Amino acid sequence: MKQKQPNILIIMTDQQRYDSLGCYGSKAAHTPNLDKLAKEGVLFENNYVPNPICTPSRSSLWTGKHLPGHGVYRLYDNLPDNEILFSKRLQEKGYQTALFGKLHVNSRIYEANKRHPNDGFNIYEWCMEASLDLDSPFNGYAHWLRENYSEFYKELKEKGRKLKHIPQEVHLTHWAATRTIDYIRQWNGKKPFFCMMSVFDPHNPYDDYPIKMEKLIDKEKIQDPLFKKGEIKNKPDGIKREHEHSYLGSFKSFTIKKLRKMRLGYHASLAFLDQEVGKVLQVLEEKGIADNTLVIFTSDHGDMLGDHQLLVKGAFFYDPAVKVPLIIRWPDKINKGKRIEELVQIHDLTSTILSLAGYTQRELKKWMPESKNLLPLIHGKEQKIHDYVICCYRGSGINDKSEYFNPPVYATMIRNERFKLNTYHDIYNFIGQQGELYDMKNDLNEFNNLWNDNAYLEIKNIMMGKLLYWEISQELNLGSRGGNSFPKASQRLNNKLK
Repeated sequence: MKQKQPNILIIMTDQQRYDSLGCYGSKAAHTPNLDKLAKEGVLFENNYVPNPICTPSRSSLWTGKHLPGHGVYRLYDNLPDNEILFSKRLQEKGYQTALFGKLHVNSRIYEANKRHPNDGFNIYEWCMEASLDLDSPFNGYAHWLRENYSEFYKELKEKGRKLKHIPQEVHLTHWAATRTIDYIRQWNGKKPFFCMMSVFDPHNPYDDYPIKMEKLIDKEKIQDPLFKKGEIKNKPDGIKREHEHSYLGSFKSFTIKKLRKMRLGYHASLAFLDQEVGKVLQVLEEKGIADNTLVIFTSDHGDMLGDHQLLVKGAFFYDPAVKVPLIIRWPDKINKGKRIEELVQIHDLTSTILSLAGYTQRELKKWMPESKNLLPLIHGKEQKIHDYVICCYRGSGINDKSEYFNPPVYATMIRNERFKLNTYHDIYNFIGQQGELYDMKNDLNEFNNLWNDNAYLEIKNIMMGKLLYWEISQELNLGSRGGNSFPKASQRLNNKLK
């Protein structure tokens, strides 16, 4: 009897911008396996994250909720214990579940010491980053190194992030792929499986890739950072603070030579990842289960890499920071080589996956009203699933002192089919609303800010109204928190004035 529910494999990177793959137009990328995956499946052109920082964004993916729904707003926030990860809901539908790598729905300190009570994993081999929390009882990578590469383990523990160009055979990305391959090979077919292969690359530091990977990258094809001299001068205060105090340091301290080296490392890390992904996909073929395995490739947020004179991620919403790859392959079930331009968000994956597991639309709408099933869009039964997408920044990231910005930066992005509006909420100095408005059809690089252009005032007001509607709907969806005790008819008071 043919298995009804598909196996599900998610390969998730960390801090990968959308334009870093060959299939997304990068001339410098060496990503043949991921490009092939896109040709065999569906590629989403406009997949936006709900927040440009790891913890809030991943919490949305795992719960299917936007930030107000799960309450994780900042890097070191923890997902409330009563929230349920979709892996647990899959478990309840008969799936075997496994994690190899990064979860990050809680702060690093939390996850190094305990598991979320509703994580729903049968196999839980966690690792936030290669050199961190090596003594954690949950660190699968550290355990694997101690068992197989004890000398390297000692060196990694001693040098930490200072250890450069980690050899292929002991690299975290290789470990995650190896454990995923082992898991697939050992699968007995009695129950469908869900597996998350979650790696740290291409996240900074940008020089931990195996040195051999440099040979795969044509340095001449790496695009230099895109920015206009002096453009920061007219940016909202939140962006200026990120320019001066990003957690990597001030942008001014990075020469063009350093930025080029950063970008080389970024592409080299992805070349290595692509090599490992190829091995995982090959095992699905060898096992004979590729046709009934839904493969998803995505990331949690992007990386500016110097564009707009900004580094890594933070209180800004340029596409390199908030738009990420999304590729879905399911042979014979979805069309090959399709590219979808309509707006989607990564937490739409939650509803998509759970619908395939057998949950009803009614259940999903109750649990995660923000998450939309991607399958009708993929099959052409719906033209779009979102009129607009939202990305929130709520004091989310840290500065060059490894602290939250004080006062915090609050900002929100709303994007429709054509325009992107970013508004900065200054609730301390009352200096008035600051923001950006970009025509994403005619200004893909987001250089021409239309915020103060009277010709676009109506568009600006309409989008601000949509944003206000979204904020109110989020509040109403959450409802009252403590229950209620509405008086019976006999208990009600007559408050009329005679």
